[in-house]
This record gives sequence, C-alpha cells and structure tokens, in this order.
Amino acid sequence: MTKSQIKIGPLKQSELQEADRIFRLAFGTFIGLPHPSEFMDDRDFLISRWHAPNVRTLAARENDRLIGTNQLTRWGSFAFIGPLTVLPEYWDQGIAQRLLDATIKIFDRQGLKRTGLFTFAHSAKHVGLYQKFGYWPDYLTALMKHAPSSETPAGKDAPDAIHMSALKTKEREEALAACARLTNRIDKGLDLSDEIRNVLKRRAGEVLLTYTRNTLDGFAICIHGPGTEGGTTMCYIKFAAARSGPGAGARFDRLLDACDAFAFSRSVPIEAGINLAREDAYRRMRAHGYKAFAQGVSMQRPHAPGQDRRDVYVIDDWR
Repeated sequence: MTKSQIKIGPLKQSELQEADRIFRLAFGTFIGLPHPSEFMDDRDFLISRWHAPNVRTLAARENDRLIGTNQLTRWGSFAFIGPLTVLPEYWDQGIAQRLLDATIKIFDRQGLKRTGLFTFAHSAKHVGLYQKFGYWPDYLTALMKHAPSSETPAGKDAPDAIHMSALKTKEREEALAACARLTNRIDKGLDLSDEIRNVLKRRAGEVLLTYTRNTLDGFAICIHGPGTEGGTTMCYIKFAAARSGPGAGARFDRLLDACDAFAFSRSVPIEAGINLAREDAYRRMRAHGYKAFAQGVSMQRPHAPGQDRRDVYVIDDWR
C-alpha cells in the first residue's frame, strides 16, 4: 500500500452501514471484547451524527474500499474529533494520520477558536498520535453512570423542568437563544444551537430547561431512543450546563434532578461524562449517585482550558 492509494473524502450515505461496522469492530477489538462487533449494543454514535448539520464525516478509502472514518462535531467556535476509527487490518499504517491531516485542514479553514478530543488515557500511542497534530493532554474525563429510582428526587417530586420539544416555535427560538447566551458566558463562542435543533428534529431525546422566574438556569441535552447515541437502554447526557456565578452549584444540582426525572420516566439509567477540571461539578455528581465506570483524557488544540475550569458546571464528553 502506498500513500497514493489512500484517498480522503466525505463519507457517502451508501457507506454508512460499513462505516458503522468498522467503528464497532475497531473499538471492540481495541478494548478486547470477545465479540467486537457488539460494541455499544444498539447505541448509534456514527450514523446518527452523519445526519447532523453540525457534523462532518471524513472517509479513508483504499481503491474505493472504505477503511476508516473520522467525525468532526462543531459547537460554535469549538469543535471536537471523534470517533476516529480504522479497520483493524489497517492499523499502524498511517491511516489515522491521513484522516487527522485532513481534519486539521478543515478546522483551520473554519477559523475555530479551539478544538478537542477524548482518547484512551492509558494508550501512549493514541496520546502521541494526537500530539503530532498539536493536541495536548489535560485533565481526565470520567464516564459515569447513574440509575434514578423511587428513592431519588425523580421518584418523589419531579423538578419543574420544561421540555423544549413542547414549546411553540417562538418560545423555542427564545429558549435556543438563551441557551446560546448561557454557554457563551462559560466560553465565548460555545454554542449548542445546531446540536439542539438536530435532537429535536430527529426526536432523538429531549432538551430539558430549568428556570428561575424568566432566567434560564440550565439546560441538558438528553439522548434516548432507537437509532440514537443513547439507544433504547440508556439516557445519554450529551451536554448539560448550569448558569455560572453565585449559586451555580445549586443550579447544577437542580439540573441533575431534572435529568433524573426524564430518565426515570423512560425507565433507563443515565450515562454522562465530565472533565475532572470541573471539580465541584464532579463532586456533586458523585454525591448525586453517579459512579465512574471508565475514564479517558481530554486533549485540546491549542493548549487552553476552555470550558474545563473549576468554576464551570458542564457535563460533556468528546467521544
């Protein structure tokens, strides 16, 4: 195989099923599953994102054979990489580097303020690969699970969270603008509007809103259902944020209660990722009943804290 045989371009719709197969096989093989293709069960990280307007998916092909992909998700002035997967028989042949080279060129043309990724903290090979492209490791990100029950606030007095899907068009647009203002205060330019619109359009879960009077205190993008990143057996909090400033911790607790109520109503547990730079938010999640089941490391380009700071109350992971 020579470099000239490898071509990088957009992933075609006709390639989605094969791309999904490679994604599951690659990750399942790396973590040592007895049946690698069963990785993630019915959760859909790749195909569901291909349909999102804020996601671009690159494909690596050898003589028209799909051998790898990388997805680029944009949240305003910030974007993250992943999942990046290569067919196992092509590992260690420079395919990931070709995909990353094309990725960085796209990011540079977009003029993004900052980009990031989540990778295996224990893998020197993965960390070293991304360092070649200017990414620097920061704090660990804990992947956590929590099962709301009748003993939690969700089973007693459900918080008065508003479901964005239930709002009328004008009210929804006002809520979207409020969410953008909230994240912009956390990190200038951070904007989840496209992500939210896609979730609502595809009915891939719900966007929960908590208020004090007319002021937005927080919002959570909760993914659940067939063909989504949460699948049928999980409520996946893709992103959640509480308004910064005095009282932020209490607002974050209330947002966690709202997520409990949503997941409890669907009879599923919750999965969420949080960067450990957000120390108080992490401790509050632990006190709420969340337990870490895995961890990775966040890497950013350039090396800057962004929303990974002690004063930030955000849930996300960049898988």
